[in-house]
Amino acid sequence: MAWRGQLSRNIKELRFLLCQSSPSSSPTRAFIEKNYKTLKTSNPKLPILIRESSGIEPQLWARYDMGVEKGVRLEGLSEAQISKALEDLVSIKA
Repeated sequence: MAWRGQLSRNIKELRFLLCQSSPSSSPTRAFIEKNYKTLKTSNPKLPILIRESSGIEPQLWARYDMGVEKGVRLEGLSEAQISKALEDLVSIKA
């Protein structure tokens, strides 16, 4: 979990896209509810955006230096798998 405090070293912006009511976005909503405070406290200057749109597939996007972006589809993933996907994005040195 030490990687959570290092989000802002590689990532310039973190963006969650999800549907407010879709069952496929439920694990993503739960992940955000449980982890947002910790992520933001550990990385106070990192913009963590939560974008809700009806019917959208849950996704996680990370923006790195020079505007490089990497995205991960979160549909069908559990909260633990979403955490692992975020950890993988943190470890990328784009």
